[in-house]
Amino acid sequence: MNLPEEYIKGEKDFLGATINLSKRPFIPREETEYWVSLAIKEIKKNAICLDLFSGSGCIGISILKNIPSSYCDFGEKEEIFRDQIKINLEINKIENSRYDVIETDLFSNIEKQYDYIFANPPYVALNRINEVGSDVLEFEPHVALFSGQEGMDAIKDFLLKAKLFLKDKGVIYMEFDKEQLKEIEEIIKNNYSQYEFFKDQFNQYRFVRIQK
Repeated sequence: MNLPEEYIKGEKDFLGATINLSKRPFIPREETEYWVSLAIKEIKKNAICLDLFSGSGCIGISILKNIPSSYCDFGEKEEIFRDQIKINLEINKIENSRYDVIETDLFSNIEKQYDYIFANPPYVALNRINEVGSDVLEFEPHVALFSGQEGMDAIKDFLLKAKLFLKDKGVIYMEFDKEQLKEIEEIIKNNYSQYEFFKDQFNQYRFVRIQK
C-alpha cells in the first residue's frame, strides 16, 4: 500500500495557502476547498473567526490569507496537530496578532464569541468503515475521520453548543456526509434561526450554512 502522494510531497495548496503535512494531519480535500472558497466571498475584512477541529489549519489559514484584517482562532485537541497549525501559520507568514492556537476539546477552552465558526468535524460512520479507502485507513488520522457508529457524535455535540459561541446573527459553515442531512436538519431547526444546505462540486450535499 502506497503512502498518499500529499504526504510524500509534504504539502498541499489550499486556496493559495501552502499547507505543510509533515505531522500527518488529515489531508485537505477539494470538497472542503470548494465550500471554503464560497464562504470567503461573504466574510468581511474585520471578521472574528474560529476554525474548529482544525487539523492542519487549512481553513483558517486560507481565510487569514484571503481576507485582510480578519482574525481567526484555531481550536484543536491534538498537540501534534496544534504544532502543525503553528508550522503552517509561519510558512504562510501570518502575523501572530491575527490568531491564537487553542488546545480545546470542542468548546472546552473557547472563551469568546465569533462572527463565523468553521467546522470540518470527524463525520465518517463506523458502520460504513468498509467504504473508506484502504490508504485513508492506513495512513490518515482516525481521530479526524470517525465519530460514532453513525458519524454524528461530534456533529451533535458541536451543533448543540456552537450557538453560545456565535455573535448575534453569527454564521456557522459545517461539512458533513449527505447521509446525515435529515438528522442534522432536525437539530438545526430546534436551535437556529436560518439554515441552508449546499452541494459540493460533485453534486453531493456536503455543507450547511447556519445563522444564529
